[in-house]
Amino acid sequence: MTCSTVLTGQDLAVAGGAPTPSVPVPQLEWSPCVRGSEFDCATAKVPLDYNNPSGRTIELAVVKRKATDPGRRIGTLFFNPGGPGGPGTVQMPQNYERFPREVRERFDIISWDPRGIGSSTAVNCFASPEEAADWSASKAAGFPVGEKERAAFIAAYKDLARRCEQRDPELLRHVSTTDTARDLDRLRRAVGESHLTYQGISYGTILGATYANLFPDKVRAMVLDSNVDPEAWTNHASDDDPRLTTFLRMGSDRTAAATLDQFLTLCGSTTTAHCAFSAGSPEATRDKFDQLMQKLRKHPVGAWTYAGTVADVVNSLYIVHPGWTDLAGRLQDLWQGRVAEPSPLPPPPAVPNPNPYLGEEQGAAVLCGDSPNPRNPNVYHGLEEAAAARAGDAGRFWTWAVEGCSTWPAVAADRYLGPWNKPTAHPVLVVGTTYDPSTPYTNAQAMAKQLANARLLTHNGYGHTALINPSSCINTYTGRYFIDGTLPPAGTTCRPDTPPFSAPKPIGGVATGGGGMAGTVS
Repeated sequence: MTCSTVLTGQDLAVAGGAPTPSVPVPQLEWSPCVRGSEFDCATAKVPLDYNNPSGRTIELAVVKRKATDPGRRIGTLFFNPGGPGGPGTVQMPQNYERFPREVRERFDIISWDPRGIGSSTAVNCFASPEEAADWSASKAAGFPVGEKERAAFIAAYKDLARRCEQRDPELLRHVSTTDTARDLDRLRRAVGESHLTYQGISYGTILGATYANLFPDKVRAMVLDSNVDPEAWTNHASDDDPRLTTFLRMGSDRTAAATLDQFLTLCGSTTTAHCAFSAGSPEATRDKFDQLMQKLRKHPVGAWTYAGTVADVVNSLYIVHPGWTDLAGRLQDLWQGRVAEPSPLPPPPAVPNPNPYLGEEQGAAVLCGDSPNPRNPNVYHGLEEAAAARAGDAGRFWTWAVEGCSTWPAVAADRYLGPWNKPTAHPVLVVGTTYDPSTPYTNAQAMAKQLANARLLTHNGYGHTALINPSSCINTYTGRYFIDGTLPPAGTTCRPDTPPFSAPKPIGGVATGGGGMAGTVS
């Protein structure tokens, strides 16, 4: 796959109103991703630095599935799977069947690995996979427990920062959300769309909000599902040393704790035939969980430490089916002293590189460069204790999720810090789930309020993103909105198709939107 460019006229600008230098639009040369694949792949060349378009270029790996009813095709839907660090070339094919049928019929669906990620020009701070594995093994899984582990954890991320600065410091300064929003606008133009149709989940919502405010006149339709509060992401547009981390500002600790409580309540409300960890009542099941965590602190089961298990619990709450049932089985195994088997990964899609390198430094480069976090590693233990007081075990996990930012060597050269209320050509549809272990429903409310023209659609359900926790009701509204712009009535609430701990309807493969800093926004 090759990529040539054609020059276009002046691009009017974005943040400060001054025109940016003329930037070539990529020419995408599509071919089947692999022989016989229903997905097509291409490579786009874009400038590393949009303020210096004649300088270094980088590559973006792009994937497309054509509209299945080409005679009724409306256009192209761009999709970002979250992260930061989620590779769209892997996760869009894995989640393709999750899009409403009428959307698949009438839109080409395109995704890409954002700059710095996966099969695009990627941040990679290690000389070999073995070196990366050794680094990962040098720190505790999940988060550190005790002074010795904290010192090793902090040292590991200092070491990562040093390695990254040595490898490609220029790239680290140009993997921001703003850079990726500019890439998205190039891709929109490359496929001949006058306006953008977009769906972003999780981190993809802050990308969507950034695009909507940089290019407000180009928004045709935009669904933002499981939202990041823009003010929390930017620390209220302040670079002052923040008191809290990105995720504590967002409230990820509180929402993870509330979702875990729902998991234990619903588990305890059913039999062990439906939830293996049930102790016969919600209260007894919550007690059982607390006892298990105390046991694991003193006596890990194989490689299953207390902190590693907490990380697994939080991440396993993302996908209700089969995630919650599988998690209950693992917890019961650990309760009985058996080494639990981790959840199987979804099958790799038919793309040229179905398992790209997705080291933690990729998501870190975006998050740490974009979003302010405390720069003193020594404050994280105090933050952890405060978060644990309000959110239990999940508070410890979410506090340490971004400790690597305390010593990260780069700040993004181009960051959009607001305002977030530029009037868009068409309204935005914001979707929020009430029990989401990562992005709180309050963040969806904040997003809907901060954007100039947005409608909030509530998913009164569980898990991270309505896209991968199916609701026919949500799909009906998002499908209608994408096709003809019709918004759901104000105050509309939907429910999931299948409650937790009941037999799910069969559906295609899923992925959690992992990648960098796994278990972060996703």
